[in-house]
Amino acid sequence: MKLADQTVTSFVDLMGSDAPAPGGGSAAALEGALGAALTAMVCALTQGKKKYAEFAELTAGVGEKAQALKAQYVDVIDRDTEAFNAVSAVFSMPKETDEEKAARSAAMQEALKGCTKTPFEMMELAVKALELTDSIVGKSNTSAASDLGCAALSLKAAIQGAWLNVLINIGGLKDQAFADQYRKNGEALLAKALPLADSIYEKVLASL
Repeated sequence: MKLADQTVTSFVDLMGSDAPAPGGGSAAALEGALGAALTAMVCALTQGKKKYAEFAELTAGVGEKAQALKAQYVDVIDRDTEAFNAVSAVFSMPKETDEEKAARSAAMQEALKGCTKTPFEMMELAVKALELTDSIVGKSNTSAASDLGCAALSLKAAIQGAWLNVLINIGGLKDQAFADQYRKNGEALLAKALPLADSIYEKVLASL
């Protein structure tokens, strides 16, 4: 069964077991899905309310995009664990001959790149989701303002958790150009996302 199809109880029980996966990467993806879902929910709660009629078009569009980001995050929950499993599988490869050792090393490098790409994707999704969330602060149902703050916190956790997973994987790469590029791009995403998440939280806090 896919991780995303499990009950909340079974998912967290598996995460709390001695199984190495799902781990922090899938947890970060789940945080992102929750953040995007909360933003979509606030948009839905704003629709049809006369008080927010002027923002109906905005919240309808943001809600649709947030739902799409939520779906992408749910998809990456499993893909991140699959990427980790590819790394684990390398350890069972033979390593008796020089050829086998070379093949094993090459497979590990490719697997680590795969484990870098999925959390980096989560980071990109988080920036998009935070921008959507920010766009409706003060323009959506005030009764659900706290949910936007929670969305920002979830998305901040998602991008920071994903970043840790990017770092631990590029640390084992021999392809320095690949590692440097992902580090540079990841830092740029963080520089955009973290202040934005904090700003959303502070604006929501001030409104309560």
